[in-house]
Amino acid sequence: MDLLHLDSNQLWASVLWGGIGGGYLIYGWRQKASVPLIGGVVMSLACFLPALPMTVVSIATMAAVYKLVKLGY
Repeated sequence: MDLLHLDSNQLWASVLWGGIGGGYLIYGWRQKASVPLIGGVVMSLACFLPALPMTVVSIATMAAVYKLVKLGY
């Protein structure tokens, strides 16, 4: 990621997915639930990717967390 040439798409995607990932991280930390905690870490680290891969990784992580929580993990 080139910090001198950030475009607005990268910035808004980082804000959106980083905020959602931070919410997952805090929720998992306070509830002592490992699945949302790990999902939050993955989504927070995905903010260092370009906008499209960041979005794909974040949506896949949210789907995986939802599926695992629904299965009882």
